[in-house]
Amino acid sequence: MRKVILGSLGALAMMVSSAAAEFEVSLYSGSQSLPHSRITGDVAGAPVDNLIGWDGKSFEAPPYYGGRLIYWRSDKFGFGIEGTHAKAYAPAAELPAELTGIEFTDGHNVITINAHRRWSQAWARGRVSPYILGGIGIAVPHVDLQPSYAGAPHTFGYQFTGPAVRLGAGASWAINDRWAVFGEYQFTWSDNEVEIDGGGTLQTEIKTNALNIGLSMKF
Repeated sequence: MRKVILGSLGALAMMVSSAAAEFEVSLYSGSQSLPHSRITGDVAGAPVDNLIGWDGKSFEAPPYYGGRLIYWRSDKFGFGIEGTHAKAYAPAAELPAELTGIEFTDGHNVITINAHRRWSQAWARGRVSPYILGGIGIAVPHVDLQPSYAGAPHTFGYQFTGPAVRLGAGASWAINDRWAVFGEYQFTWSDNEVEIDGGGTLQTEIKTNALNIGLSMKF
């Protein structure tokens, strides 16, 4: 996941060549939660339909984090790319009988192309900039799934599972001309279809609500 994010950020930077351009790189972490969603499909021919109350465990290894690169075309508008490493654990008590475990815990990774809008404020000596963002992209979770039947193979690895959407709002506080700190709320949605080794598929929507704090550098 780190290689995907860093490679994508580098590719975007190479695509945009302008001596007057303002770029902004940000890293963040925080607390993310997930509302309930249904898992449906089949495991080796056995139908599955269960409501799951996902657990995010933001501060347990591997932690929740994200990063983005923004190209500001003006003082108000920009675009960029963002990757988030979230997590989703299914509680054992809510699993169907056909599964002994399902997790997206080496990342329910969401990568999006974003549009950004910011405002400069007269208060706080012009250091505070509220902003909003929105983007569309893909979900690339690390799937960890174990069927319960004897001899079932362990599905374990990254998959491209479907489309994703990102929305956010926050405020940035400039420490100086280069560095800033920020806080934000961010929501992601993804529609996931997971391929199961040994036969079958599972479908589920994963939604996250996150409160982030982070550090930005402009160049």
